Amino acid sequence: MDQPLDAQAARSRTGGPSFSLANRLTRALWQACWLLLARWTPPVLHAWRALLLRLFGARLGRGCRVHASARIWLPGNLELGDNVLIGPGAVLYNQGRITIGSDSVVSQRAHLCASSHDVDDPHFQLVLRPVTLGRNCWVAAEAFVGPGVTMADGSVLAARGALFADAETGTIYRGNPAVPLRKRAQRAGEA
Repeated sequence: MDQPLDAQAARSRTGGPSFSLANRLTRALWQACWLLLARWTPPVLHAWRALLLRLFGARLGRGCRVHASARIWLPGNLELGDNVLIGPGAVLYNQGRITIGSDSVVSQRAHLCASSHDVDDPHFQLVLRPVTLGRNCWVAAEAFVGPGVTMADGSVLAARGALFADAETGTIYRGNPAVPLRKRAQRAGEA
């Protein structure tokens, strides 16, 4: 994972780069490949899109389904367990690492953000803060998971919720900022 450039030296706040030239070229090539080879593909071609992600350094388990309209900043900073679903229009803004455990779902137009800026620095230094979703998590439609957040196994963020602190195991959160609603009930026969 590339580290951000020093914001003062690179003059990031006034239009200078936040990352190295190699990082920017890799991302430009990635975006062009996704646009030309994946963005237009029908939903059934999940294996093809997974192959493209792997070619650019993503670590994907078996059976992952990433929709063509999903936006991934840098595949090399992405790790998905088995049977992960990244829904239509989801944004994985992974300047920092994003790790999603097996059997988890990131629904349509949800946003995971793995970086922020140091608000006390006059140059707004970029700070990488990884996002981690455990196994069997669900980030519902249009929800936001903020920098540095860990969602423990089985946790849920309801639609349009905004989570800025870690989520406890098997707990449903809602609102902005998200607060715990209740524990998930496991029905008989479910894992």
